[in-house]
Amino acid sequence: MSPLGPPSAAGTLEAWLDWQQSLHPTAIELGLERVARVLGRTGWRRPARPVITVGGTNGKGSCVALLEAMLRAGGYRVGSFTSPHLLDYRERIRLDGRLVSEGSLLAAFGRIAAALGPDSLTFFEFNTLAALLVLETFDPDVLVLEVGMGGRLDAVNVVDADVALIASIGLDHTEWLGADVESIGREKAGIFRRGQPAVCAMAAPPASVAAAAAEVGARLLLRGRDFEATERSDGRWDYSSARQRRTALPRPALPGRVQFGNAAAVIATLDELSSRLPLRREAIERGLTTVSLPGRFQRLADPRGFEWVLDVAHNVDAARVLAENLREYPVPGRTIAVCGMLGDKDIGAVLRVLAGDISQWLAASTSGPRGLTDAELVARGAAADVVLTAAGSVTEALARAAATAREGDRVLVFGSFHTVGPALSALGNDL
Repeated sequence: MSPLGPPSAAGTLEAWLDWQQSLHPTAIELGLERVARVLGRTGWRRPARPVITVGGTNGKGSCVALLEAMLRAGGYRVGSFTSPHLLDYRERIRLDGRLVSEGSLLAAFGRIAAALGPDSLTFFEFNTLAALLVLETFDPDVLVLEVGMGGRLDAVNVVDADVALIASIGLDHTEWLGADVESIGREKAGIFRRGQPAVCAMAAPPASVAAAAAEVGARLLLRGRDFEATERSDGRWDYSSARQRRTALPRPALPGRVQFGNAAAVIATLDELSSRLPLRREAIERGLTTVSLPGRFQRLADPRGFEWVLDVAHNVDAARVLAENLREYPVPGRTIAVCGMLGDKDIGAVLRVLAGDISQWLAASTSGPRGLTDAELVARGAAADVVLTAAGSVTEALARAAATAREGDRVLVFGSFHTVGPALSALGNDL
């Protein structure tokens, strides 16, 4: 534990967050033992409400947003936990669409601090337990929990899921999860539970996913085998499964063709809970058309005649989706990229995927222990034969891009939550 005790009862949210970041000797330590011990000492009990756990490399946020939108459209009170945040720490815990109050967070923090005993928690573990305590008090009709990293040893996995959903599996966090997709798939599938459905939005996931489901006794549902999304020529799409068929559904409001598969996996997940959370078609349609998610190919018009696009894509698979979206939503002018990435990412591979779609590159510095300066990012780009220009902080890079952009251009800001968050703040966009 930190040599300094927790803030006083009158401590601010910022003081509590600063203390939590000093509490554990390492920023990441996967494992459930400490988390389970502390959670047990708080007196928390697993709710009788359904729990949906969402894991995967990319697409987790989209699936959580779709789940929230459809369930809320059906009249259910939804409590959700996601990470990280873009502008406000309170984004991580949403109560029926609203950010958690600071008072509720501080009460949860105090309860966890009192239960630490000889244990300490990482920042994310503290955050996870706070979410569980807040959601216990809120008592929603359904809990939607997003895995932070991996699955098997992630703090969120301390709660047994009624349905587990894996959005995708790709190479990311390889130093923690393994160097290949089979190893990563095994870790992601650690959220499966015996006798419970496990939904995968991938048509051909790594073999380790099916092996893990068989080992634990989970019932695996794969896109393309057990359910499917079929695009139509009229812009709508059909959902089909062994349970039922829904035709001519509206296109998801989230941009990109990848969202058809995410939406199909979400519907398959909700169908597995239909005896406890029945949904009419109207709720599904309304959820599809009203869903929103900041920082995922988020398009903002600038009065000077160009467009901003903000996207947190930070690994190769996400970069491929971003490239597809850039081509699906073309502009008449140039695409100027403001890129800021963390040092532990495969920066060269990401830049190479997008190189053919970018007219001009600006490198921005990112903050935090894993952040890179603009000069370091320029050097990483040069090693991948991509030429970036150092442009200072995110705010400074935005100003430079705006001064360069002409009518009909777009400025793409991407590479990390640490890049898109400051950009949203600088552009004055509220979540």
